[in-house]
Amino acid sequence: MAGAQVQTGKASFYADSFEGSTTASGEKYKASKLTAAHKILPFGTVVRVTNLATQAQVEVTINDRGPYKEGRVIDLSRAAAEKLGMINTGVADVKIEIVDAGDGKTKTPAVAVDHVAVEEKEYYDFKISPVVPKGFGAQVGTYQELVNLFRISETLKNKYKKKIIVQVKVINGVKYYALILGPLGNREKAETLVSDLKKQFPDAFVFDYSKN
Repeated sequence: MAGAQVQTGKASFYADSFEGSTTASGEKYKASKLTAAHKILPFGTVVRVTNLATQAQVEVTINDRGPYKEGRVIDLSRAAAEKLGMINTGVADVKIEIVDAGDGKTKTPAVAVDHVAVEEKEYYDFKISPVVPKGFGAQVGTYQELVNLFRISETLKNKYKKKIIVQVKVINGVKYYALILGPLGNREKAETLVSDLKKQFPDAFVFDYSKN
């Protein structure tokens, strides 16, 4: 997008549970501020977001990374979503235009995306084989750091006793690992599992293997 200056796609907005959480830039998320998450734009970039259905507009400052759900291009603060009139729909088709490219800096020190502390030596025992899953799963999250994936996988496997599948995908040249529980027999089972996962992982959602 940095070259084209314009991007279109679907926008979503932060869940209320994120209030006060630390964003990837190091700033605290506040629902009342006009901020947003984007996969690649430098922190501090100001973009104009236009709701293509209503032509409502809002300008937001990028201070976080995401969204990582397929097809979504920007994740807005609640205040920004209200200005676009998308609270009831949850998502909206939007156009994003760069207003101020910024300098990539924020008022607080930057925090690396998906940063984790690693012990000098960590060992994990795992088996890997390519699969072609069917049905539905429960996607827990998307990660860049494999050690995060290993740690969370271990916890979830012990708790839910479900098969764990990792989907490798490349978004704008960056490799990500989606952690999915399942496959499960039907959507209803996946929805029940997602409902429980959301207590710890607010971004969890039902994953349809046939569409991905």
